Amino acid sequence: MKKLLTVVSLAALTLVGVACSSDAKSGAPAPVTLVAYDSFPTKDSPLITALGEFSKSTGIKVSVVTAGDAGTMLTKARLTAGNPEGDVMWGVDSTQLSAALDGNVFSKYEPNDWNAIATNLTALVPGHELTPVDYGDVCINYDKAYFASHSLTPPGSLDDLADPRYKDLLVVENPSASSPGLAFFMATVAKFGPSGWQAYWKALRGNGVEVVDSWDTAYYDEFSGAAGSKGHRPLVVSYGSSPPAEVIFADPPRTDAPTAVVASTCFREVEFTGVLRGTKHESEARKLVDFLISARFQSELPLTQFVYPARTGVALPAEFTKFAVVPTTTLSIDAATIAANRQKWQDEWTTIVLR
Repeated sequence: MKKLLTVVSLAALTLVGVACSSDAKSGAPAPVTLVAYDSFPTKDSPLITALGEFSKSTGIKVSVVTAGDAGTMLTKARLTAGNPEGDVMWGVDSTQLSAALDGNVFSKYEPNDWNAIATNLTALVPGHELTPVDYGDVCINYDKAYFASHSLTPPGSLDDLADPRYKDLLVVENPSASSPGLAFFMATVAKFGPSGWQAYWKALRGNGVEVVDSWDTAYYDEFSGAAGSKGHRPLVVSYGSSPPAEVIFADPPRTDAPTAVVASTCFREVEFTGVLRGTKHESEARKLVDFLISARFQSELPLTQFVYPARTGVALPAEFTKFAVVPTTTLSIDAATIAANRQKWQDEWTTIVLR
């Protein structure tokens, strides 16, 4: 999407069938629609298999619609708050939390297994407007082969990204349209302060940073380290769990990751799900939220979404833990500060970087 806050039409992709109007007359549970960001799988995925099991056990048919990157998805939800185009939303993250709450997008609901979720995550939403489903770290990733072939040491910090040695090597996502883009932007605010990040971004702009609208575009089209990519930029804003994905999906198979993470650049991101305010299927929507934090569904997240389950006690696959980077400390900003400054900072960023 070229326009940052373009309102997108939602095209439904049926996962487990769509119920017709006779369901209500027959007394069958109403179908529900799960709204998610573009990278949420819509077919041929263990998550879809799990949703099929939910449908079979409850009689609640589930369909998914994708609505662009997380930023665009939430913008659409704010504009349709109270009259949503779905019943449950997946993928609002902690940098967008204040926007979701300010927009009154969700109905309060405490899921049955609320106490099974890590307490540091539930503490972010004490009013139960949303439910944590996973977490991960947004970090700079780099293409190891590029730096080896150019005899160039990879950057070790945010400061390094503005060094002339890395001119024209970095691609980032627009924080107004992209969830990881916003997380990376907040990382720079956390690092350089509310009055220092502006100079840093001016330096990045002078050093040839490229800005695109979505993670998919940044990682698969512009980043040189992604499998099958023809991109030319060896530095990208992605995730601490991106390297294991490169190993697991490698064709032909490989035992080492072609990409690596700059751990000092990581910003912790928590994702949430919730019942959309105004849904006509409140009961069924709540049952779906219950299922999304169940051990059955949460166990599929590491190798499908490459994130950590919000539910405690879920075993992590060995191939995930071997290559994922979990920094000992992460950059962070408290939710209240983000809420008070997010829009002003984003407007400033747009003026500095895009104009």
